[in-house]
Amino acid sequence: MNRPMSAWVLMLGMGCGLQTHVFGAESKGLPLVQMNLSGAAFNAEVIPGKLNFNFFFPGPESLEQWRLRGIKVIRFPLVWERLQPTLNGRFDPTYAGFIDTLLKQAADKGLALILDVHNYGRFRGQVLGSPQVPLSAYRDLMARIAARWHVSPGLHGYDLMNEPHDQADAGWPQAAQAGIDGIRSVDVQKPIFVEGRQWSSTVNWPNLNDPLLALRDPADKLVFSAHLYLDDNASGTYQRGPGAAFDTQVGVQRAKPFVEWLKRHRKQGHIGEFGFPADDPRWAEAAVPLLNYLQAQCVPLAYWAAGPGWGPGGTSVEPENGVDRAQWKTVAPYVNAGNCKLAY
Repeated sequence: MNRPMSAWVLMLGMGCGLQTHVFGAESKGLPLVQMNLSGAAFNAEVIPGKLNFNFFFPGPESLEQWRLRGIKVIRFPLVWERLQPTLNGRFDPTYAGFIDTLLKQAADKGLALILDVHNYGRFRGQVLGSPQVPLSAYRDLMARIAARWHVSPGLHGYDLMNEPHDQADAGWPQAAQAGIDGIRSVDVQKPIFVEGRQWSSTVNWPNLNDPLLALRDPADKLVFSAHLYLDDNASGTYQRGPGAAFDTQVGVQRAKPFVEWLKRHRKQGHIGEFGFPADDPRWAEAAVPLLNYLQAQCVPLAYWAAGPGWGPGGTSVEPENGVDRAQWKTVAPYVNAGNCKLAY
């Protein structure tokens, strides 16, 4: 989301009690914290928009500062309309070229990106699966994304669609399958991250997303991706403070329905967005038990968000003049904590 929203989770194996598939001869160490580098999806209503005015791409310095802080995986939001202005058409050479450059820069630094179609189940305001935006067009988009970037060493995987919601909910399982089919027509190696209905909420996940269990992936590398925030409506907007009755276990309570669903169905998971502001110390006090719980479950978390273009306040952890934001002091100890292994 390009209001404050972030986080990520991969359920995995060793010593965690979670049943997962192992997708390689060797498991790799799993970073327990990743980062959303947002900016390329800012002002999505302005198409195509202007670089460094309407939207922003991180450069080598931005990537380097997160590499030095231990980040290895970056979730990267992009806008469908900027990438592919016309359904079934060619990619915009300028916007796609920025992604080419970013993937190369990431690879040069030993980082890898999850490309996130940050469109909420819509294209130019029309719902995915409607007559205006047929599923075949979405399949075409994901096939083109895979065809252009699947061989890049800077690519970690594909996030099918950020936070489908409301009118996009009913047809989301069919749309997700179309996206999977498009990717797998080209790439049978990289993982695919599948978000859930109604903003991909961890709390509502078990009630809304059983139909996603029927998704078919010939590579068997689907990762279910939920979002989690600590504010009263779980939106990540943090319009109000914690309140007198605030429970610092709220994050754990919101994570459990999703984690238990994953365990029950023996699926891999991922929290694509999590973040909190620095305006009240109780947000950080609630983040700590959540981080401990996710670490114990081998569920990594990607923070929302950082990157050029973020101002002060909100959930941003973009360093100011090289100085860490207060939230990063809470999150940093978990970056490479635990004894977890990546299952693909």
